[in-house]
Amino acid sequence: MRVLAAMSGGVDSAVAAARAVDAGHDVVGVHLALSRAGGTLRAGSRGCCTIEDAMDARRAADKLGMPFYVWDFSERFRDDVIDDFVAEYRAGRTPNPCMRCNEKIKFAALLERAIELGFDAVCTGHYATLVDTPEGRELHRASDNAKDQSYVLGVLTAEQLAHTYFPLGSTPSKALVRAEAEERGLTVAQKPDSHDICFIPDGDTRGWLADKVGAEKGEILDRSGAVVGTHDGAHAFTVGQRRGLQLGVPAADGKPRFVLEVRPVNNTVVVGPKEALACAEIAGERFTWAGRAPSATSFSCDVQIRAHADPVPAVATLDGGVLTVRPEVPFDGVAPGQTAVLYDGTRVIGQFTIDRTVSAVPVEV
Repeated sequence: MRVLAAMSGGVDSAVAAARAVDAGHDVVGVHLALSRAGGTLRAGSRGCCTIEDAMDARRAADKLGMPFYVWDFSERFRDDVIDDFVAEYRAGRTPNPCMRCNEKIKFAALLERAIELGFDAVCTGHYATLVDTPEGRELHRASDNAKDQSYVLGVLTAEQLAHTYFPLGSTPSKALVRAEAEERGLTVAQKPDSHDICFIPDGDTRGWLADKVGAEKGEILDRSGAVVGTHDGAHAFTVGQRRGLQLGVPAADGKPRFVLEVRPVNNTVVVGPKEALACAEIAGERFTWAGRAPSATSFSCDVQIRAHADPVPAVATLDGGVLTVRPEVPFDGVAPGQTAVLYDGTRVIGQFTIDRTVSAVPVEV
């Protein structure tokens, strides 16, 4: 099998490529240049896809004896990930750029080019498992729940899964991957994992958004509509946030208040008690199925609303092009723009972007 190994410059993708070589595949390594800032350097464990990462990926490919290339996907990344991130925040939603990157870049743009060039599959260092069944290929959780990345891969479609290769999915722990890298003589064996948003390497998301979206003073309201404070820009807030609220009017019960809603149209933020973060229903129109679609319009499932959140038993219903999920136990602090991934046991059923939420706590009049 001809395999294109996407090499980020980290230990996971390097070991995944090595295993693809050991399996006897014809492997070519590629690093995606996602930023046109030529002097971009890595800041500790923040960010990825920097010059240093490209050099680390090249050294790993050389060690493995495989051809290696750097492909410039910066324009596509800007259009499909960065611009989408800004647009979502401008609309008062909380996006997940890693989901968009997997959907639009690694398993769309990269996979499309790979197939055009005659490759059979794209190999990555993601921790997830692929299972081939008579009904088609399925995406499942990794054996190591602590490193499981099936949530951020929930956007993959049946066609994309057919050309995907995850060599690390059955590895019990990240420690074993690092040990294997050491044994293979890969210099990235102890390289720190990247975290935060890769295109905001200093971690100052609020400042970055203020520059892109602009900051304008507005009001902070309670659930009754009364003004309880002011803010310097609604984009800086997300549902569930407690810190950084400039509230001039204390709550009647003296308890902390949390962000319940962001309204970009009139630049207001709504706050309330923690109990009001409980969410009885979520819904969205932008959904995809990871493999075969459900046979019924209403079905039981487990739903995960964050990369490291616990799955919650729920019932999902598809009606009129809208996917609605009602959990057995209310979700906590769900924001429009987040992604909900549906599971059947360890199998990923599909995902949708949350457009609407319904609080489990009614507004007191």
